[in-house]
Amino acid sequence: MGAFEPPFFAMTLPQPSPAPHPTACRKLRQAFGLLALLTAAGLASADLPPTVLQALKAAQIPAASVAVVVQPVDAGAPLVAHNASRAMNPASVMKLVTTYAALDLLGPAYTWKTTAWTETSTVDGSLSGNLYIRGSGDPRFAIEHLTALLRQIQVRGIRRIDGDIVLDRSVFNIPAIDPGAFDDKPMRPYNVGPDGFLLNFRALRFTLQPDNGKPRILMETPSEGLRVDNQLRASNNECGSNWKDFINVRLIPENNGNRLEFTGSYAALCGEKPLSLSPLPAEAQTSGLIRALWKELGGTLNGQVRAGSVPVGARLLTQHESAPLADAVRDINKFSNNVMARQVFLTIGNDSAPATAERARQRITDWLAGRNLRFGELVLDNGSGLSRLERISADSLNRLLLDAWKSPVMPEFVSSMPIVGIDGTMKKRLNGSDATGRAHIKTGTLDGVKTAAGYALDGQGRRHAVTFLINHPRAQGGSAAIDALLVWVAQRRIGEKVPVLENE
Repeated sequence: MGAFEPPFFAMTLPQPSPAPHPTACRKLRQAFGLLALLTAAGLASADLPPTVLQALKAAQIPAASVAVVVQPVDAGAPLVAHNASRAMNPASVMKLVTTYAALDLLGPAYTWKTTAWTETSTVDGSLSGNLYIRGSGDPRFAIEHLTALLRQIQVRGIRRIDGDIVLDRSVFNIPAIDPGAFDDKPMRPYNVGPDGFLLNFRALRFTLQPDNGKPRILMETPSEGLRVDNQLRASNNECGSNWKDFINVRLIPENNGNRLEFTGSYAALCGEKPLSLSPLPAEAQTSGLIRALWKELGGTLNGQVRAGSVPVGARLLTQHESAPLADAVRDINKFSNNVMARQVFLTIGNDSAPATAERARQRITDWLAGRNLRFGELVLDNGSGLSRLERISADSLNRLLLDAWKSPVMPEFVSSMPIVGIDGTMKKRLNGSDATGRAHIKTGTLDGVKTAAGYALDGQGRRHAVTFLINHPRAQGGSAAIDALLVWVAQRRIGEKVPVLENE
């Protein structure tokens, strides 16, 4: 069905006396115009579809704690607008603001370059001075990319380094963060802060295996100076979705490095499971990985791996160029990667000097204003949604989605979002429903927050911008209401009667 139109009002007016006064005619036209506007506004402000309201009631979430906007991308008014102007915590849906801004300001083909520099020449495979590696804020610089860069360095004749490997992180000017401040889980990779030389998401990958009554821990990511102390016990319990909560990890400094102690239990029924952790500070993590890989490649390092800056006059040796920004945006939105979002957010603020969060916020605000998207309620913190401070309204998100639909970067933006029932964070939701494969939806979750926003097709292939925000202590039960809205959109067809919408 198309956008709502105000109903036709048949009104019988008295026959005018000869030639009414021009002022009276003008006032009459104004009155009719106001009546039409009020009628359209009343329809555009209609509340929630019955199936959505029923799901909210089942979850004990009041409609007052929900904001919803649904609008065809080619229409001038929404089909549904409920609490649209209320500022709410969007959780990871805030990534849509960050990624759209990045695609438009930087361009989908933007890349990051991690560079290697030297001050002295190589003699018989030996570098007497330091090797410098300058980070660029690349959000996806992983172990395989570091390996390739180190191999390029060796191919250029350096096999032995008598000085240090110096890491330059100065592209970002940011304070250190407490990784446990948000939810008291400092070793979870999603709590890693941004870094000018982010390496492998600052994460270590382990594999857990049941093995004759005692679980095995395989350390997949090399880290020189880190020792695993496995004290895990086997468990006969079921393998629930919270199996990680039964494992305790502690980092213990030692004379020659660090010991990572695993205690608690692991259910044999879990089989083999991957476990990613971020137990090490940035300096220790990069040092351990670089040393291990340099040695694996047959190189020798007599100095340290330490922080510093590339000196003036140093010579560029080689570089690693990242995949384009559009690929990073896809990972950010499909899989809700917080640390990558924070890296991209800061990159937006790196237009003229070392990036700061304040500069990133200002540049995004200016960009929005330049597109006539002035969101008075908007609060940007780190651009990832992993924040208790960030705020935006459903109306503002809807306007952002409508603007993006008309943008040259629309294809990259839309395709970066999870496809309902197919992939990303929506892979296991609405499988086999009318909405499967018919919507690109970014999701968000925090304690007390459940959100979704993106684009959905109706039964006739007309695309709608959809935003659904829930801020309530029982928000985690709100997935069914969000799903009900997506199904409601998917089942709509042109020519249907105006749906009966309900208030709470």
